[in-house]
Amino acid sequence: MASVFREVDTWGTVVHYEGSSEELSETEITVAVNEIEDFLWHVDETFSTYKPDSIISQLRDGRIAIADCSDEVRGVWNATAFARDLTFGLFDPWCVEGGYDPSGYVKGWAADRAADIFAKYGVTECVINAGGDLTVRSQTPKVVGVSHPYNRGEIVHSINMANGSLAMSGVTERGAHIRDPYTGLIAIGATVAAAWGPDGGIADALATALVVSGQEGAKLFSQPELKEYHCYVIDRGAEQAWLM
Repeated sequence: MASVFREVDTWGTVVHYEGSSEELSETEITVAVNEIEDFLWHVDETFSTYKPDSIISQLRDGRIAIADCSDEVRGVWNATAFARDLTFGLFDPWCVEGGYDPSGYVKGWAADRAADIFAKYGVTECVINAGGDLTVRSQTPKVVGVSHPYNRGEIVHSINMANGSLAMSGVTERGAHIRDPYTGLIAIGATVAAAWGPDGGIADALATALVVSGQEGAKLFSQPELKEYHCYVIDRGAEQAWLM
């Protein structure tokens, strides 16, 4: 089986991705890998809140309106509105200092789009790790682990995943950085939350929402739209996790 692995330092993290195929050569897989790298840079240039001339930065400070943006940006705007509704406002990219910030959705969304590029070229096996958000497309299940928030070498939960996305949020990477949209204060619901299902953007938004809500977020999964999603959460101050 031919495989190609690459790392790209972007979005303030490192994106690792690998494509494998029984039918394609390394040269053929590399064509997909190169397109994905171009896409990752495009996402950073478009959706970054740190680049002053990105489309999102221009939206945030009123230089452009959403109606004037590309189909891609409007699609993410609408998808984040849907995710906000699904999470009862626990994930709310409009309730952020400085204005609209889709960062809690875009990583998972972009990992899925990278997997779609692999599929376009006939790459049947791939893993995209976007700073802890994983998208897996495989003919056989792969074991994906959730790390302990304070000891990354310790796996506290394992998931068999053949075709789906996993997102993690909490204090592991950036400390306590998520704010409760209802109070404006630092979120205190959970130390770490992992959410997984068929759509990486929704999983990403769910993980953020669960850090805000903690155990109260279990009610989210009673919605029919989330019947294919699951979570593993360690609440703040809790010795045990809960699982949906």
